[in-house]
Amino acid sequence: MNSAYVVSAFHEGDAVVLADGTYQGTPGIFLRLRGDVNWADITEVGGRVRSHPVAWLAHSTPIPQRGSGSELSGSGA
Repeated sequence: MNSAYVVSAFHEGDAVVLADGTYQGTPGIFLRLRGDVNWADITEVGGRVRSHPVAWLAHSTPIPQRGSGSELSGSGA
């Protein structure tokens, strides 16, 4: 039995971006590690869940959602 624990730099809900690989620059939200802890599921823009190597992920700033009040407002000042 393997009782080793995996410590991930990413936690459920973290804003991430693909920093490497074919889809470099793709933003998403970290969901979970896969059975192979070198892979993770992320929710990409539009709600699609895809798996990517953990080594390709980097932390990112959250993507503002329309109507959430977190958009930058042009004050014209």
